[in-house]
Amino acid sequence: MTILVTGATGTVGRHVVEQLVKRGADVRALARDPAKANLPAGVTVVQGDLLDVDSIRSAFKGVSTLFLLNAVVPDEFTQALIALNVAREAGVERVVYLSVIHSDRYVNVPHFAGKFGVERMIEQMGFNATILRPAYFMNNDVTIKDVVTGYGIYPMPIGSRGLAMIDVRDIGEIAALELIRRERAATPLPLARINLVGPDTLTGAKAAAVWSEVLGRTIAYPGDDTAGFEKNLRQFMPSWMAYDMRLMSERFLTEGMVPEAGDVERLTALLGRPLRSYRDFVSEITATA
Repeated sequence: MTILVTGATGTVGRHVVEQLVKRGADVRALARDPAKANLPAGVTVVQGDLLDVDSIRSAFKGVSTLFLLNAVVPDEFTQALIALNVAREAGVERVVYLSVIHSDRYVNVPHFAGKFGVERMIEQMGFNATILRPAYFMNNDVTIKDVVTGYGIYPMPIGSRGLAMIDVRDIGEIAALELIRRERAATPLPLARINLVGPDTLTGAKAAAVWSEVLGRTIAYPGDDTAGFEKNLRQFMPSWMAYDMRLMSERFLTEGMVPEAGDVERLTALLGRPLRSYRDFVSEITATA
């Protein structure tokens, strides 16, 4: 019985693969360039691209469970639909899909709306599936460390509603646990949706306060400048993606990413340990400065 992991060489996918290997699973990883994959020993790396139907047909042979992760790209939705159709064609019945929290509410944000469409397809096709809905990855804030330490500001426009930021290592472990639960179940399990959240719901001011505490000096939160956020992002990503991220940040301000009652307790029980905190994450990345 083989678990196929897409997005296996990315930020989340690597942790999924590592956690599956630790638990003795038979893991197959899809990669555009297997020679550069650098995954743990024992993982079978196969060449493939989610828009190359022949390559993924080959990759799906003998697979019993799929971990589907699609990068934020212009054709993300198409990639996911092709993967699910080919999975069904290959007889794969078990799926764990990495969606996003509030995918059904952030309806104007392209990558959220696309993920919600994929969720609907998974449900309507009758897959034995878990849909994981993570909040904002706290690890995204690695990219702003130099701004925080150099300019004394926390620049992400996350507002005052609050984001329940989660560490990608927790996402990877929870995904692996769900994949193995479905893979080893004697009978098909019902569809489940799980919000993936961290232990704290952070506003812009609270995030700045965490940095202040860890660094021992005042870090300010300058406010909710989503236009400036888009402008900065356009320096190192395509304009369509920067605009997508701006639309997301605008929903941060109006909706937040707030957990539902019992989410933190459910994940803590699933992991058998506390979720990683934002303060611990900041302490970790600043210690290596």
